[in-house]
Amino acid sequence: MIRYDAMKQGTFLSRPNRFVAHVEIGGREEICHVKNTGRCRELLLPGAAVWCQHHDASDRKTAWSLITVQKGERLVNLDSQVPNKLALEYVRSGGLGFVPTVVKAEQTFGQSRFDLYYEAGENKGFVEVKGVTLEESGVARFPDAPTERGCKHLRELQAAVEAGFGAWVLFVIQMAGIRRFEPNWPRDPEFAKTLCQAAEHGVRVRAVECAVTEDSLTITKEVPVMLREETE
Repeated sequence: MIRYDAMKQGTFLSRPNRFVAHVEIGGREEICHVKNTGRCRELLLPGAAVWCQHHDASDRKTAWSLITVQKGERLVNLDSQVPNKLALEYVRSGGLGFVPTVVKAEQTFGQSRFDLYYEAGENKGFVEVKGVTLEESGVARFPDAPTERGCKHLRELQAAVEAGFGAWVLFVIQMAGIRRFEPNWPRDPEFAKTLCQAAEHGVRVRAVECAVTEDSLTITKEVPVMLREETE
C-alpha cells in the first residue's frame, strides 16, 4: 500500500503545461506539480475534484503535488512514481505466482533498464512496469499517447526471453472497477503490435487494478488482458 499524508481536496482549474496545474484549494488558487507527464485529457477537466499533497520542503518550486482526481464515481491516482513501488511489493509477495529470493530495482539488460529484476532459484527475469490512468467504458488502455520508449522496452524483453530469462510486463491500473485491459490500438498501434509480438515470443503480460482512496493506493486483483484488437 502507498499512503500519502497532508492531503487536501481542491478543484482543478487548468494545466498550462504537463508539469503544472492550477487548483483551487481552501479558496485560494495554488500551483501544483503534476506527477504524471501523460496527457490525462479525459481526467483533468475544469471543475474536477482533485486531492493534492502539501509539502513543507523549501527547495521545491511548489508546495503542492496533484495526486488523485475524481472521474465520475471513480477515483484515479495520477502519481506516475507509485506503480513501481507497488510492483516491487507485489512481486516480492508472490504476485507473479512465485516468491523470489531476490528482487532488485532498475536493472540493465541490453540497451534498456528494466524496473525490476528477480531471482527464484534458477528462475531469473525482468519486469517492466507501466502505470495506467486511461479508462474508457470500464476498459483500461495503455498508452494514452505514442511511446517509442515503450516499444523499445518490449523488444528488449523479447530479447531477454531469447537469452533464457523470464520477462513480464506488469500494467498497474491506478483505479478500480476495470473489466479488462487492452493496448491502445487507436492511439498507438505500433505499441499494441509490439506488445502482441512480445507476448507471442514468451513475454508474460499481466494487468492488476488498484483500490484508490483520496490518500492511498493498493493493488487488489488481476484483471483480464485482451491483446488483439476486436474486429467486426
